[in-house]
Amino acid sequence: MKRNIFIKTVICCLALLTFGCSKDYFDVNTPSGSATEEQLSMNDLLGPAIYHTVLAQYWTERTFGNYTQYFTGQGGTSSGATSNASAWSQIYLYALPNINTILKKAEESNSNHFSGIAKVLMAINIGLATDNWDDVPYSQASMGVGNTSPAFDTQETIYQGIDALLAEAIADLGKANESEFSPTSTGDIVYRGDVEQWLRAAYTLRARYALHLSEVNGVAAATEALSYIDNGFASNDDDFQIFFEERNINPWHSRQVLAVETGNAHDKIGDQLVSYMDGTSYPFTGGTVSIDPRLPVYADIEGEPGDPYRGYVSGGLGLSSDGESANTDFADSGYYSSLDSPMVVISYAEAMFIKAEAEFLVNGGNETSTGSSEDAYNAYLAGISANMDKLSVDGTDYLADPTIAMGASGLMLNHIMKEKYIANFLNPETFVDFRRYDFSPDVFLDLALPEDSAESEYPNQWLVRAVYPDTEETRNPDNVSANKEEPTAPVWWDE
Repeated sequence: MKRNIFIKTVICCLALLTFGCSKDYFDVNTPSGSATEEQLSMNDLLGPAIYHTVLAQYWTERTFGNYTQYFTGQGGTSSGATSNASAWSQIYLYALPNINTILKKAEESNSNHFSGIAKVLMAINIGLATDNWDDVPYSQASMGVGNTSPAFDTQETIYQGIDALLAEAIADLGKANESEFSPTSTGDIVYRGDVEQWLRAAYTLRARYALHLSEVNGVAAATEALSYIDNGFASNDDDFQIFFEERNINPWHSRQVLAVETGNAHDKIGDQLVSYMDGTSYPFTGGTVSIDPRLPVYADIEGEPGDPYRGYVSGGLGLSSDGESANTDFADSGYYSSLDSPMVVISYAEAMFIKAEAEFLVNGGNETSTGSSEDAYNAYLAGISANMDKLSVDGTDYLADPTIAMGASGLMLNHIMKEKYIANFLNPETFVDFRRYDFSPDVFLDLALPEDSAESEYPNQWLVRAVYPDTEETRNPDNVSANKEEPTAPVWWDE
């Protein structure tokens, strides 16, 4: 079901609660028609909190999608170091102030369902922040004008906080509402007030963040993820997403479709994605499939009818991997690039790939081993089917091709991660996966550094984090300086 968003005029962002800023930030004039914190209900605040959470993900992916080679810049350009300043602003200046005000009001009114939802949103935002920058403000981030130079918490501490937030959210959402206040369809632009779906989202996110620690906790991370996932999403109807509409168009449509029409900067579909979907990296052997049926939903071809898809090699001067000129644009009416397309935070398909990977690891699998349990294999197939259904394409032949239907005895980790890569198109979660497996070409077949890496600022090195925004260095110089790292330095869970 489409859930169109309604961005109210109450996207006020509550400047007086903004964190991580100098005192000068607060020296602003308050518009005469602004509502005060006391005048805004929790439903008034919830829609903007969700909206800015989703925009934080969008701005994160604007760069990291180039790192993971979903797309390149025009002419096949690769991206250098990034501060992801827009994502920082969405998280710390817009989303978290609203979320903290909801938490305050929920505590005052004993509204456990609002509290649970706010804690889920807090976990998502803090998770995005720490996966962008490693150490970031968290424990002191909600003090607003009371502390304009918040200390940075370590990523290890933040991950403990994320898990605690989600555990508390599960407890809050899992019991009857103890308040007269409830989330409604006007405020809850994800689930329209369906608390059970928020509960399933909390479990699924808890599984995601548990698996993030696969390099830190080993197989125990996979075991923990499995302990949550069966209580998580049950179908595509549970996907955490918002749809856009004509008055509030999808940002990817603005960036990748409208920009082409107006001659402005936009991106091109990458060869890594196309090669996974056109039979190059994984040749189809069943005789009935020539391309993944999802590829036309993602990409259009610049050229003559019948031309093959040729993705842009990252840093490859506009060439594809076959040496010919690349020809792939974002699809004008693509599932994720249309005017009213959804933006997905986490999906049922991803949940199934989390389960497949976790089962694979728990059963002794590694980056190069072959064979796993029926549970791992069935979850892998379920993830593919879910994504095909979501995109409204017929995956029958694809799922029957021996390259895809290799059976539990032939399943490898790279099969799971390839399908997760395709299904999580334009989701920054893929950059987490790349880092967790150290950009291994055994896990991500045919993955290689951008062609122009040797001439870059960081030659022949993967970029693995964002650097702190210049504005934050100005506002909070001591704490930024104490935590600053090169963009090639692994975050804590990747060390």
